[in-house]
Parts: sequence; structure tokens; C-alpha cells
Amino acid sequence: MELLKRITINATICHGKPCIRDMRYPVELILDLLSSGMTFEEIIDDYPELEKEDLSAALIYASRILKVKATHKISA
Repeated sequence: MELLKRITINATICHGKPCIRDMRYPVELILDLLSSGMTFEEIIDDYPELEKEDLSAALIYASRILKVKATHKISA
């Protein structure tokens, strides 16, 4: 999928965490903002370097990561 090309992993950026277009915006930040109730528009207003497609890519990436054969409970 084309949008997934917006997600990059670079060992020298954010300790190798998946980020948006080699910028210092980890996918987990985008997911945290969305899960807190922020809209795409609010996020883009706060982070003008980001584009709507970047936010969509973060959601697609998270969905793909969770499509694993098994999950295990982790303690909180």
C-alpha cells in the first residue's frame, strides 16, 4: 500500500522506532494523539509538517502490526 511508504524506520531517528517520513514523529505519538480524541485537523494544526496521509499511514501501520498469529497478555 502506498501510504505505508510514509512510515520509515531509521536507527538514527527516535532510536529506530517507526516514524513518519524520516521525521521525529513516531507512529506511537500519532496513535496517542488520536486515541486522546484529537481529530486529524487538530493534529495537523499542532504539527503543520504532518499531512492527512501521514496520519492515515500511522493507523494502517498499527493495524498491520497487530495482525499477528498470537498475542500474549503483558502485565501493567
